[in-house]
Amino acid sequence: MANDEEDLFPRASVLRKVLAFTFRLWARAPLLAAACAAAMLLATLTEVFVPLCAGRMIDAVGSGDAGPAWRAFAAIAALGGAMVILRHLGWWAITPLTLNMMRDVTQEAFARVQRLSTDWHANAFSGSTVRRITRGMWALDTLNDVLLLSLLPSLTVLVGTAVLLAAHWPLLGLVTGVGALAYIVLTIGLATRVLAPIARLSNQWDTKMGGVLADAIGTNAVVKAFGGEASEEARLARTIAKWHRRTRRTWMAFTWAGSGQLALLWLIRIAATGAALWLWSHGQASAGDMAYVLTSYLVLNGYLRDIGQYVHQLQRSVNEMEELVQLHDQPLGVADYADARSIAIGAGAIRFEDVTFRYTGQDRPLYEQLSVVIPAGQRVGLVGPSGSGKTSFVKLIQRLYDVDAGRVTIDGQDVAHATQASLRRQIAIVPQEPVLFHRTLSENIGYGRADATQTDIEEAARLANAHDFIMTLPKGYRTPVGERGVKLSGGERQRVAIARAFLADAPILILDEATSSLDSESEAAIQQAMERLMVDRTTIVIAHRLSTVRALDRILVFAGGRIVEDGTHDTLLQADDGHYRRLSERQAGTAAPAIFE
Repeated sequence: MANDEEDLFPRASVLRKVLAFTFRLWARAPLLAAACAAAMLLATLTEVFVPLCAGRMIDAVGSGDAGPAWRAFAAIAALGGAMVILRHLGWWAITPLTLNMMRDVTQEAFARVQRLSTDWHANAFSGSTVRRITRGMWALDTLNDVLLLSLLPSLTVLVGTAVLLAAHWPLLGLVTGVGALAYIVLTIGLATRVLAPIARLSNQWDTKMGGVLADAIGTNAVVKAFGGEASEEARLARTIAKWHRRTRRTWMAFTWAGSGQLALLWLIRIAATGAALWLWSHGQASAGDMAYVLTSYLVLNGYLRDIGQYVHQLQRSVNEMEELVQLHDQPLGVADYADARSIAIGAGAIRFEDVTFRYTGQDRPLYEQLSVVIPAGQRVGLVGPSGSGKTSFVKLIQRLYDVDAGRVTIDGQDVAHATQASLRRQIAIVPQEPVLFHRTLSENIGYGRADATQTDIEEAARLANAHDFIMTLPKGYRTPVGERGVKLSGGERQRVAIARAFLADAPILILDEATSSLDSESEAAIQQAMERLMVDRTTIVIAHRLSTVRALDRILVFAGGRIVEDGTHDTLLQADDGHYRRLSERQAGTAAPAIFE
């Protein structure tokens, strides 16, 4: 995945893309951004004029003229007061600006990730994704500070000082300007050409380390079950070792760059001081002028030294924001069309019309011109070996993928032209391995319908045979279920998922062997409840045990992406050497094991 994402961001354009992303965020609050920039610009200009006033004061003191000395002193005091007020205004403005930007990018990145394709989520570590978002969010805070509070004032001092010095002594202006320019070129060159690629690799390993940690911690039950603690620790150690090498290389590169920049600053200081001394020795500068030049250089030196740090911070924050910006530019995979409308499913008739579909990276399509009609209210079972196309059939109904040719319709409406949210809200699903939120039981069941009352939730739980076990828990419906529902047994999680489907009350119901984790007594109760739930609803049951499809209206038998048999349980059993009959005999233990080959 990392290689694919790097293709989205050629190295030469990373800085431009991140800055453009940041400027677009500034454009959402132009008054705040402008107020902050203007306040910091004016505050910095006051520091440019302080050395000039100091030089005039020293000349006045040397000549014994008290009036001009006190006026210069008053100007310095006024400039200092203005600087404090203006900087406070700049800091005040950047606080809401940055907080709003951090809020927006986090919410928008989360919304983007939620809508990325099923394939993207299958290939992404959830821990790494969280790290990319949070690291990018805080990098935006650093980036704002660097651009508005640091680099802007530094460049203002640089330009302002060089202009004022050149107005009095062109030689000093030339020395200061050329030296400062050389320092900035060196700093930017080191940051973009040397430090950026190294820091990028370090960030990638930081992301991978977060993914390894999240993967192991999130599946701790499996680790414990197989005694895999030592192997997971060794796996993390290998990742940390690579992160350690990359990060050490990055930090050492920054160290050498900083030393080189410091040496150049001393050369500029020596050149500027020597030039000022030469001017004084030739009678072209007074003692006050010397004080002005040296004070100006001390101010400029401080800002130049900080520019090096700011550029490094800028590059580091750009590197850390790079992955966040990638999320915003990541193609959705399956996106709503511009003219998509909310779909209204009434009867729930499903039709596949000459559908051709292949997964990304597959040489041959899974389906080729697949056509099938499921009338409204019909209860249909899907059976067949793994990889035969049962689950893909259901995913296309949900539009988790787009077809390559043909179309899938519900009540005559092409699902490709419906908004995904409206489509999926009207399809209730009970998966074979339900995943619950780390929230209360009430919240997990209520997820099936946003406006459900507690009474609705409890009624759905009763229908799913979940109410009794919930009431035995210490907090009842307010009991948190743990991450992914780990505090509940498999059967309890399944019943919560079934209750959620009851509550959704959708016209289309999809069951993926929904009773597989239940004990015999609970299964019988749930089967009865499901019979009631399926009434007047189009129901698709992905079945692994044929006992769950015997009473259905129709059974579709899949093999190799084709529907090879279609009929009722009794009809299919009568077919000599039929696929369904062989599968039934195998599960009954009366046939050889080679099935669907």
